[in-house]
Amino acid sequence: MRGAKSAKWVVGATIVALAATACGGGGSDSKGSTGSKSNGIVSMEIGEPQNTLIPSNTYETEGAEVISTLFTGLTKLNEKNEVVNDLAQSIDTKDSKVWTIKLKPGYTFHNGEAVTAKSFVDAWNYGANQENAQQTNAMFSHIQGYTDLNPGEKKKVTTKAMSGLKAVDDTTLQVTLDAPFSAFPTQLSFYGFAPLPKVFYDNPKAFGEAPIGNGPYKMSGSFKHNESISVVKYDKYPTASSYAVKGINFKIYSNSDTSYKDLVAGNLDIDDSIPTSGLATYKNDLGSRAIDESDSGVGYIGFPLKYNKAFENKDLRKAISMAIDRKTIADKIFLGSRMPADDFISPIIEGYRQGACGDACTLNAAKAKELYKKSGGLPNDTLEIGYNADGDHKGWIEAVANQIQQNLGIKVTAKPFEQFQTILNDLDAKKYGGAFRMGWNMDYPNMENYLRPIFSKDAIANGSNYAGYTNEKFEQLLKDGDQATTSEAAIKKYQEADDVLLDEMPYIPVYFYKLNAGYSSKIKSMKIAGGQVLWDTVKLS
Repeated sequence: MRGAKSAKWVVGATIVALAATACGGGGSDSKGSTGSKSNGIVSMEIGEPQNTLIPSNTYETEGAEVISTLFTGLTKLNEKNEVVNDLAQSIDTKDSKVWTIKLKPGYTFHNGEAVTAKSFVDAWNYGANQENAQQTNAMFSHIQGYTDLNPGEKKKVTTKAMSGLKAVDDTTLQVTLDAPFSAFPTQLSFYGFAPLPKVFYDNPKAFGEAPIGNGPYKMSGSFKHNESISVVKYDKYPTASSYAVKGINFKIYSNSDTSYKDLVAGNLDIDDSIPTSGLATYKNDLGSRAIDESDSGVGYIGFPLKYNKAFENKDLRKAISMAIDRKTIADKIFLGSRMPADDFISPIIEGYRQGACGDACTLNAAKAKELYKKSGGLPNDTLEIGYNADGDHKGWIEAVANQIQQNLGIKVTAKPFEQFQTILNDLDAKKYGGAFRMGWNMDYPNMENYLRPIFSKDAIANGSNYAGYTNEKFEQLLKDGDQATTSEAAIKKYQEADDVLLDEMPYIPVYFYKLNAGYSSKIKSMKIAGGQVLWDTVKLS
């Protein structure tokens, strides 16, 4: 998610987690805590979402935090980061190509409309139609008939539905894919596959300001941009009794330092993005309320390859990568809350290979200069790196800029964008030609999710391929991995696709994330998986 995302593109330098293991930290629990009992309402820090609150048009971590409370999909991640059925009663297939999904009874949208198989069919057709320009469009590319809804730029769509989707009856959904894809149930845990009510299609723009979902929480009022989004528990949700939190006030911050100060002061209940300024003290500040866990995120430096020819030489990109001292960034800037990246795949995902990036991800100033000279260099020997200033990225981006400047002997500047959505929109519109900071947090726990949504052709027009990167060998290896008959065979092909990226470096992997988060004394315990708080695990004091 770009946010990194999922996956998602990651707005914050420190993001949400996944494998739910023991909370770290020690020391006093008293600092910064009001010690007050909860009234059932908690507050959580987010940044301004890029778009309005529509599942298929939300592909970053901030909007996703809200979407995950408002909508329920067919599968989900549990506390152990395992994919389990959610609204799906069963998901069956004989060949990994034709899938029959039975829905659980009793789920309704917040306006009372029943959730049916057609609710999913219509939502997925809308998300996959290029005319609707949804951010998660490419996620539907496995479904038969996807290309009919995506004939290409400036070409007219002549149908409104994918041939692979069929609502057999109200509780039976049949999905036919273009080819076998064994990870399909895993992919369904991504919220972009959520259902939508009929009222959505009357006015999608207005819907996104006050969405009517089918999740455990419903909107309380409308989206207050750059201020807050409030939700309250939906009492008719089938498992509503398992949710202790009665309402959530998502407070929108533009500065991570401010949100952390609010957390310590007891004015904020959940902050999943401890800023670098708080990393040295947050375990002492929060005590047992500090979270230090593994995470799925990867931090990158990206290049707008499609529309800035200055970056087209892969030796140039490798030279920049080899001029970065990842260990110093992880140890000194992030105080050990990051790990130097050595692959495009997170270490917590099956298929990750330690050291896969090799020399290209290892500091070597002499070799970097040699490659830079060989590539012909950058115009005027200058490089600009853009980053979102609302996500606590200033410190590490400036450090990386200084390292590249020193090791390559060129002029490097860091350019802040006020909000994450600003730089995303400028990249979408091809307005920004500099290198840029990016991060990716998984949509679902599979290698494929670190490859196709970020670097495939399908993800250029309506997805997260901001580089505009294309490579036919990479595309074919993705297909080979999708159609592999065993998990082992799929991983092998995805690793070969990963090797293509490691050779061409459309993005530079810089670090792997860890989760550094915390919560207030109103909360007794909580878990986070796949980038979102698992709200049914939040226990109040």
